[in-house]
Amino acid sequence: MCASDAKGTPGSSGIPDNSKQGAGTSSSSNSSPDDCTYTKLVPQPPPENLTMQDAKRRGGKGAAYQVICPSTGRFGVVWIPDGQNQPAAPQIDPEVLARRAVDSMKLVGPKVANPKAGGKYVVGMPTWMWVDQTLTTYGPNSATATAGGVTVTATAEVSSISWDMGDGTPSVVCDGPGTKYTPSMGKTQSPDCGHVYDKASTDETGGKFHGTAKATWTVNWQVTGGPADAGSFTEVRQTQFTVDVREVQVLN
Repeated sequence: MCASDAKGTPGSSGIPDNSKQGAGTSSSSNSSPDDCTYTKLVPQPPPENLTMQDAKRRGGKGAAYQVICPSTGRFGVVWIPDGQNQPAAPQIDPEVLARRAVDSMKLVGPKVANPKAGGKYVVGMPTWMWVDQTLTTYGPNSATATAGGVTVTATAEVSSISWDMGDGTPSVVCDGPGTKYTPSMGKTQSPDCGHVYDKASTDETGGKFHGTAKATWTVNWQVTGGPADAGSFTEVRQTQFTVDVREVQVLN
């Protein structure tokens, strides 16, 4: 992986210095030339980095730069030859191909396993949330797109799920799919993705809370055919769910 953020990610072994270049046109097909900035990495990435391997094939006269495109959220690493103020405008934007590859994956919202639409839940009792993991609802999912002699491979996987529980409380953000509940767990709270309702859903539409599970997909892509380049962006997909929450009636 040759993508890098401002702190330097694995594979780049470099951090930006204060030498910045003006933007090229590598952000997206509809971006302006001023969308992207290029910052020289210090130290330079290791020899096994894809960008450095490509540079060696091209003579190695230049340096690796971090590219950031605010309009798309893209970041990556590109090679800029000595004496060139900015990368030459590519005939094919690799990020456009990466997004085309993601489109072919047919990613959708989380497959909510719990809360169940037909289930009944109790005020004050822990509610465990979890999702089933499939290629299109959680990942990892990979696809390739090719155009103009450039081939890009993209891999998408859910990095977090934000659960709006429908009761007006702040959303619960879970970094994983959640833990499946079993009867042996009793009244304990979920270790990684849970919520406790403090009121019944009786007065809500249909007698149920209406919630939303919103998944953030992180997509990492790299050029596997053509000049070395890589980057990352996010996609969001969501699923609606309902929760029937009841008060427990205690008889003396």
